Amino acid sequence: MTPSLNVEYDWIAPSDVDAAYKIEVQGYPPDEAASLDAFKYRQSQASDLFLGAYLPGPPRVLIGYICATLSPSLTLTHLSMSSHVPSSASVCIHSVCVAPEHRHKGVASNLLKTYIAKLKEKGQYTRVLLITKEGMRGFYEKAGFEWMGISGVVHGKDKWHEMRILFDTYTPHGDSASVAPPEVPKTVEEALALGSGTSTSEQETQMRANLWDALQRSSKRPRPTAKLFESYKGGINDLLGSHEGKESVPVNRFDILCPRSGCGSFILKKGVAEYVRRASVKMDPPQLPPQTLLATLPDPPENTDWWLIKPTPMQFENIGFSRPVHGVTQGGNGRPLKLIACAECDLGPLGWSEEGGEEFWVACRRVGYRAD
Repeated sequence: MTPSLNVEYDWIAPSDVDAAYKIEVQGYPPDEAASLDAFKYRQSQASDLFLGAYLPGPPRVLIGYICATLSPSLTLTHLSMSSHVPSSASVCIHSVCVAPEHRHKGVASNLLKTYIAKLKEKGQYTRVLLITKEGMRGFYEKAGFEWMGISGVVHGKDKWHEMRILFDTYTPHGDSASVAPPEVPKTVEEALALGSGTSTSEQETQMRANLWDALQRSSKRPRPTAKLFESYKGGINDLLGSHEGKESVPVNRFDILCPRSGCGSFILKKGVAEYVRRASVKMDPPQLPPQTLLATLPDPPENTDWWLIKPTPMQFENIGFSRPVHGVTQGGNGRPLKLIACAECDLGPLGWSEEGGEEFWVACRRVGYRAD
């Protein structure tokens, strides 16, 4: 049995970023390892989420690390994995890595346990999110993470799976001691009251994250299960209903939901959207890999099925819009598109609208349907 190491834990300083990056490139294949610039960004913007494991000195030696950033999102997306939103409630772990010569000595498990404990002590986070390969499932489950299924994040050639810890339910494997959860709002009113000591922009971000937590806890009803387009034997014909007063105008027969399993966010009521078959639109930003959870649309000018919502986004029950995405257009007018995504889990793009436009297009194959 390998004896345990005498390890110290400390937040990584700028002078140790190069050493952490060296461990990163030793631990991940080239198409998965982060860049040195990404490491410098994480340390400069979220230094209190970049924890190192050190052998005591002098000089002390970095042998492992965990780095993360913050997001208001309830799940991991390409956006939440590539940005840092201060004062948010979700900790997005990017990497847990140990130098090759110190693996299988308990360093990673102890480092992760220490990291989670430090996050809990701060009392300002509600969840910890990460993606991992299936072979690492057991390791993270022992640390208290729960398995959420295949992630929509594409990084390298292998599939990734999402796991999470919710701090109001967190119990490390084999640890029977109860730990008081950090302050988490139980009502919408409590959520709105949090964040009084932050700046306006930070307060809005924190309030938004806290509000979703409160809303999730405010209902004991299970979230609806979305039935996907491909499960309908009759295709689009099974999804069409009649518009009251305009029988010749086909509309959505069912409520439209987020297609992600476990989300089911209510996007649009039945009978609100008109069905249109028109040319496809290349919505996926070219700088990002395609979303594996969403159906692939044909290349323009081939036709595909759309739901048309107009004249304002107020027709939606719950939806999110991106900023105008330059380089993603449709037609010949050159106007950039604003992409449509689930407001709760950020899954998208589900559809698009032109900047300043009054028409909102949702791809029939990229949403789910409530048929109960």
